[in-house]
Amino acid sequence: MVISIIIRTYNEEKYLAQVLEMVFNQSDCPDFEVIVVDSGSTDHTLKIANDFRCKIVSIKKEEFSFGRSLNLGCSNAQGEFLVLVSAHCIPTDKFWLKNLIKPFENPAIVLTYGRQLGVEQSKFSEKQLFKKYFPERDANPQEGFFCNNANSCLRKDAWDTRPFDEDLTGLEDMDWAKFQVAQGSKIAYIAEAAVYHIHEETWSQVKRRYEREAFALKDIMPEVHVSFFDMLRYIIVAIFLDAKQALNQRVFFKTWLEICFFRIYQYLGTYTGNHLHRKISKKKKEQYFYPR
Repeated sequence: MVISIIIRTYNEEKYLAQVLEMVFNQSDCPDFEVIVVDSGSTDHTLKIANDFRCKIVSIKKEEFSFGRSLNLGCSNAQGEFLVLVSAHCIPTDKFWLKNLIKPFENPAIVLTYGRQLGVEQSKFSEKQLFKKYFPERDANPQEGFFCNNANSCLRKDAWDTRPFDEDLTGLEDMDWAKFQVAQGSKIAYIAEAAVYHIHEETWSQVKRRYEREAFALKDIMPEVHVSFFDMLRYIIVAIFLDAKQALNQRVFFKTWLEICFFRIYQYLGTYTGNHLHRKISKKKKEQYFYPR
């Protein structure tokens, strides 16, 4: 068995070396290759990738989409399993890869994804989201098609028959998983295959992330509609629940303002993306694909 680990990069010098160091220190796992799909980095990203002897493939900025860059990496892969990991997701231990691929002993499993944890500098509300969507217990297999390719693995033969949608502005992983589940395949969530997912975004970048994902969700789940009053309700409830957790953890006075800003920008982005016209401008696409 050979595994291909695919990492998308764009100016990821801050954490890429830590990611690769943990990847290359994995234990009790099959042989693997690492493919870096770079979309025009101008920092030391490519030097770091070369230092670790990664295979580097490039995609032009004007041709970039999340799905297209993944498809490029997958098409250059030699492995029968494709591990997708963000360049700012650091595996928590040396058994991350072993745990991520173990569920494939079940031939019905077509995709696995692992837990995501925040770090000290992570926004408080984002940590609450990690707890909600990436719990401590496995779901193997799980119900539904939720997944996240910041820390995931899929069968290459399944990708061969149905690559990622290259036109979506996000959530290409859930779109792919929805198709596979409709064909009768299963998805596994493995809590022990954990990474530290580090987001260091401005408030406008937080809004843009949720906006582009909500825009994509209209194609994946067109039945989902977020009204203005839904947005207000979500903001109020989320702030209340986060504040309650912050009080319990004795960090309320340190985090209350951040909580308010995060939840406002999160759901404002969700509302905006849900109401955008189907066709978006070239400028808007570039903002979505290059949020930094």
